[in-house]
Amino acid sequence: MTAKLSLGPVPKSESVKLTITVSARLRDDLDTYAALHSELHGTPVDAATLAPLMLETFIARDKGFRAARSRRVNASGSASRMLDKDG
Repeated sequence: MTAKLSLGPVPKSESVKLTITVSARLRDDLDTYAALHSELHGTPVDAATLAPLMLETFIARDKGFRAARSRRVNASGSASRMLDKDG
């Protein structure tokens, strides 16, 4: 049995195409991860399908990013409220 992986089953979602270039080593690791994921969940999946989920998971767990995004959203909201008062 394969050890538990960070990514669960692949959800269905709307997507947009984004092309990236990765190293050969990263591509091999992604392919290996996809094979392990397929074994664990019993559903064939490829690296191209998992990569966006990995990035989504990484971003969701990045505390620095969440804090910066929150500050940016709060700053935008404050500016909007000020415009509403003056406008």
